[in-house]
Amino acid sequence: MKKIFARWLDSDVGHSFRTSPVAITATVVAFICIFCSVFAGWVAPHNPFDLSTLELSDARLPPAWSAQGSSKFLLGTDDQGRDILSALIYGARISLVVGVASVILSMIVGVALGLLAGFRGGWIDTVLMRLCDVMLSFPAILVALLIAGVGRALFPNAHDSVAFGVLILSITLTGWVQYARTVRGSTMVERSKEYVQAARVTGVAPLRIMRRHVLPNVLGPVLVLATIQVATAIITEATLSFLGVGAPPTSPSLGTLIRVGNDYLFSGEWWITVFPGLMLVLIALSVNLLGDWLR
Repeated sequence: MKKIFARWLDSDVGHSFRTSPVAITATVVAFICIFCSVFAGWVAPHNPFDLSTLELSDARLPPAWSAQGSSKFLLGTDDQGRDILSALIYGARISLVVGVASVILSMIVGVALGLLAGFRGGWIDTVLMRLCDVMLSFPAILVALLIAGVGRALFPNAHDSVAFGVLILSITLTGWVQYARTVRGSTMVERSKEYVQAARVTGVAPLRIMRRHVLPNVLGPVLVLATIQVATAIITEATLSFLGVGAPPTSPSLGTLIRVGNDYLFSGEWWITVFPGLMLVLIALSVNLLGDWLR
């Protein structure tokens, strides 16, 4: 492992990373956010899901450096008495899980359809590309709102896991188009190359050619696009949660925290919405900068 890491540092990509302060900073920030989210149970000073530890008398306490603040709550508390810092850590985990899961599903659907459209061509390509045009003609957030709203109407008393599933599905169905178009263009270039023609002449099945020969050569742009799309998916999740059709109100996702804090913004309790907003910007910006470097 040490030799592989040293070899990577000596490569062109490693040199580009070592000489890019923006890439290094974005990686460090993204790593800290992911680490705190994964190990939230050990990193967070409080558990916002443990209702037995909540005290309404601690509600809307300002940050610890304020005159009315408490050293027990570094960034203050929300309207339910939950520690803002702990809610941010757990909320970032929810946002990251929803964002990464939706991007993975979008990538699987988009790559499969784009590979099929670019390799087969004909009416399959025409139908799939017209479907992409229809999807692109609607704002992604409106499509996600429609799907999330329909899902909540069909399952009004659903468990939180079903609500998260509907949220991931709504983001997935608006994000696969870019992968499909990217893979289709790359596949149309690859299918006319000599190695694909040789595989066809030797009698290799088309599905095997797509899976074993074409797919590995079109994944480069897809991985870069997926990195950038993670930030977009996180922002979409926060937007849906802010509008009330995303994560359940009992789950402290970043969008839910911003929506709750927005009700108290003009009454002086600015920390309830400002800190979740800063956390969302920090995660999205670090992932975007890392994706721009990879591109």
